[in-house]
Amino acid sequence: MGGRAVSTRTMKRVKYVQDLQTLLEGKQDLICRYHTHELGAHQIGSILLQQINAPRHTVWSIVKRFDRPQAYKKFLHTCKIIGGDGGAVGSIREVLLVSGLPATSSIERLEFIDEQQYICSFRVLGGSHRLQNYWSVTSLHEYEEAVSGRPGTLVLESYVVDVPDGNTRDETHMFTDTVVRCNLKSLAQVAEKLALQESTNRLSVSDGSEMDDRGKKT
Repeated sequence: MGGRAVSTRTMKRVKYVQDLQTLLEGKQDLICRYHTHELGAHQIGSILLQQINAPRHTVWSIVKRFDRPQAYKKFLHTCKIIGGDGGAVGSIREVLLVSGLPATSSIERLEFIDEQQYICSFRVLGGSHRLQNYWSVTSLHEYEEAVSGRPGTLVLESYVVDVPDGNTRDETHMFTDTVVRCNLKSLAQVAEKLALQESTNRLSVSDGSEMDDRGKKT
């Protein structure tokens, strides 16, 4: 029996996977530098990826806002800067979590931010939650979306966190990965919505530029 024809969409998807592998291979130096962490005896770590169908500058405009993590992190209710200006390295924020969670607050410090490389990092200093000594690094990488050909963003987020007393390493991995994945998926939704708004605004401006003084298209 003959095999089924491979659709164009499937071929594009295969090409995307190949391009993604090439992208990651080309970023080995960056990944080794920023996403490789030394783990203590009672710590675990992981790295997660998220595709976002939005330009990197759009995603970065959300991620870099150390003073507004609640813009995409659904578990956060409010954020207050209690040290620094909220954008410089060393700035400290206090975030309050939404009600109904087994946690109430977190104190966090901006460890570094690189506007040229699209990388930022923060560390948890304290608070009432399970993610003690949590430290994460987030980097953004451009790629071409497989089907539409539009620019997209690949987000890499790595972390290190203590294993709480009474919990296993696997339990801590599962819990922390779930939180990070939820945040990354929410980031994708917010960024893609913002990218659509930006595209609509550009079209509106373009349309407006073709109007004469009487408001009619020329």
